[in-house]
Amino acid sequence: MKRTGEPVSGQARHRLTVVSGPSGVGKSSVISVLRELAPEIFFSISVTTRAPRQGEVDGEHYHFVDRETFAKMVDNGELLEHAEFAGNCYGTPRAPVMEALASGRDAVLEIELQGARQVRAAMPECQLVMLVPPSWEELVDRLTGRGTEHDAAVAARLEAAKRELAAAGEFDACVVNADVQRAARELLTLVVTDRESTAGQRGDSS
Repeated sequence: MKRTGEPVSGQARHRLTVVSGPSGVGKSSVISVLRELAPEIFFSISVTTRAPRQGEVDGEHYHFVDRETFAKMVDNGELLEHAEFAGNCYGTPRAPVMEALASGRDAVLEIELQGARQVRAAMPECQLVMLVPPSWEELVDRLTGRGTEHDAAVAARLEAAKRELAAAGEFDACVVNADVQRAARELLTLVVTDRESTAGQRGDSS
């Protein structure tokens, strides 16, 4: 597993950062703090077929759609990536991401492992960052403490979490979410380093 902020040997930094990690690791909380720290970054809002959780707002946390609408988006090529996870479909709208990158903005995607792999295949220059729990026991406590799902659903998420954490070697960096504020600052460092390195390369070539 790579240390936080450790660059991949021989690979340049890039503007698109993909953040992934197992369910319950706190991705939404970390991204929320990152939004406050760096509002100039473009944060993609995923499309999902799952029902909103308490407090979630359509168009702010996710775009909530039915399966028929989601399938049409896939067929029309409107999604940069898409995957099914724990019985629900998730995807990243393509147009807003490409428009942000074309305008020179840093972009951050918060997506599951399957989607992260799709983005890496389509855009090899992207930076993949995995958010990981301080321990497996802590992740189990977070998932079982939600109280929003049946035991079978929690068990499925834990099995998926094992597979996702086992894929950490595919990522360019890992950030441990023991403290949300600290994890957000570490993630911001990765994104900012990406931007400054890219700017330096442009300056060197001029």
